[in-house]
Amino acid sequence: MSVRAAERAQSLSPWAPFREPLFRSIWIAAVISYVGTWMQNLGSAWLMTSLTRSPLMISLVQAASSLPVFLVALPAGALADLVDRRRLLLVAQSWMAVAAAALGVITILGVVTPWTLLLLTFLLGLGAVMNDPAWQAITPEIVSPAQHASGVALNSAGFNVARAVGPALGGAVIAAAGSGVAFLINAASFFAVIFVLYQWKRTAANGSGNERLLNALKVGVRYVKHTPAVRSVLVRTLAFSIAASALLALLPVIARPFGSIGFGLLLGCFGFGALAGAAVLPRLRSQMSVDAVVAVATVVFALATVAAGRVHSFGPLAGVLFLGGVGWIAILACLNVTAQTMSPSWVLARSLSMYVLVLQGGLAGGSAFFGALADSQGVPNALLYSALGLIAGLVSMRWHRLRAREADLVRYADTGITHG
Repeated sequence: MSVRAAERAQSLSPWAPFREPLFRSIWIAAVISYVGTWMQNLGSAWLMTSLTRSPLMISLVQAASSLPVFLVALPAGALADLVDRRRLLLVAQSWMAVAAAALGVITILGVVTPWTLLLLTFLLGLGAVMNDPAWQAITPEIVSPAQHASGVALNSAGFNVARAVGPALGGAVIAAAGSGVAFLINAASFFAVIFVLYQWKRTAANGSGNERLLNALKVGVRYVKHTPAVRSVLVRTLAFSIAASALLALLPVIARPFGSIGFGLLLGCFGFGALAGAAVLPRLRSQMSVDAVVAVATVVFALATVAAGRVHSFGPLAGVLFLGGVGWIAILACLNVTAQTMSPSWVLARSLSMYVLVLQGGLAGGSAFFGALADSQGVPNALLYSALGLIAGLVSMRWHRLRAREADLVRYADTGITHG
């Protein structure tokens, strides 16, 4: 094999960013925190099933975690471009640790109600939304440009390693000790990220400390308005997120007959599917266009969504969710890479905050909608309509193509907007 061929094969490896120490340390810390987060997600959803049998209230757990995006996503993105991203991340991680600990304490004391559960889930979501734009914007700082796309995919894979492990652990913890203990474990898991961020001696600077928040928001909105590549990824993300929300929002209802451990294992199968999808995605993207990958993955996810409402045996349902996870990560990783490479550094966090706003806002609105639909027409029909919505959303591909590219190819001057 020639040197050039060896280098190309190495660059195609999904594991290449692990050779970079900073990326590796942050990735490991993030996976620890993600495990806690998935234990939290499982515990919240399962606790709600014990407090109420309404599909709408159960689906509102996912909606409550996504709802804060409407309030703070855009200011969070502007802040991440104006202030030290490391410090902003430390504040957001600490906020989430406190909220998770509070939910754990009131659950153990037996005073939690459906509405306090939703409130504290909302507060956790608030911290996550403040965290997300800065977290995604530091990726170019912790991995080399040649490995950027693989780094994004590995971040998604890490989340899905935790998605596979966390629910299984969470189900066992909940069965043995209750949801409150799972919440306290999540609170402790945030300190892994806090420790690594505290140790990181960040040298990169972003934004201008003299730029005002309101002006920064206006500049970010103008940038999106005048940049077709950004608008396209936002339209495609919205089309996917609204329809895709139903499966995970209604999974606690589907999994109720199998208990908390069964619910955890089913969610873990979804995570294993996502992990498998992330592992093969770099090679798929070397052979297919981004749009082709997303189209095929959307069909796979839509079929899994329909089947999840009609398969009632544990084994086949686990297989369905595995395939759903493969489709899910293929779609989100392509959208995420495109979102992270569509803007230059100085406006990157603001662009990402709009991506987060659309993604999480679509998930929140879709969860509430399909939860209400399941209340009135049943879970199988709600999932069928969700799948039809996913297929219909592919129509947007005709006008809005995804074109992942390196950020330095997107020049702000090309849009005719003056920075600041």
